[in-house]
Amino acid sequence: MKSAVVLLPGLNRDRDMIAALTKISGKAPVTVWQTDTDIPDVDLIVIPGGFSYGDYLRCGAIAARMPVLKAVAEKAAKGVQVIGVCNGFQILVEAGLLPGALMRNTSLKFVCREVKLQVTNANTAFTRGYTQNQIIRCPVAHHDGNYFADTDTLSRLEGEGQVVFRYAEGTNPNGSLNDIAGIVSKDGNVLGMMPHPENLIEAAHGGSDGRALFESALGLKTAA
Repeated sequence: MKSAVVLLPGLNRDRDMIAALTKISGKAPVTVWQTDTDIPDVDLIVIPGGFSYGDYLRCGAIAARMPVLKAVAEKAAKGVQVIGVCNGFQILVEAGLLPGALMRNTSLKFVCREVKLQVTNANTAFTRGYTQNQIIRCPVAHHDGNYFADTDTLSRLEGEGQVVFRYAEGTNPNGSLNDIAGIVSKDGNVLGMMPHPENLIEAAHGGSDGRALFESALGLKTAA
């Protein structure tokens, strides 16, 4: 499986993501820059975390209007799998590839710690390596991770199984509605999540709970 990582000014988790994908797949991902209008044929596109364009205007708002995001949207429309982590999630929302909004944490403070996640839908391309309702560990590092959606959108997400990760055991770090930590698109091929699974894939990280997400997306792991 081939993968690609989107690079944008201000992102600071690109090296972490490239290292994780390389370790797990055995192949270094290709990288695409903000002005690229075409993405090579790959099976997975990842937008990593950070602070694209300094998080000016709104987090992800400027990045979502770069040429490369149009290319990402075109690939997603053709069924290519896309993952946006942290700022990547914010960018996918701003680009209209995922519904809702990510607002300032209710604490009004930057949060950097480990949380627990419940896998609320283990039947997606990104979560099939987990079991339904499995509790996993995952680190977070964000200032604007408070997920919000209007009542109709929230009901649709919940009813159609688009909520795939939920903060568990009272570890919600940002005030997200319904403890939402990650959602997928209606077609199921675009995932956005605030926690950083790339930072928990091997013993050197203190655990490997995030590894199954990438193994699932890369077709290296089947249903648990």
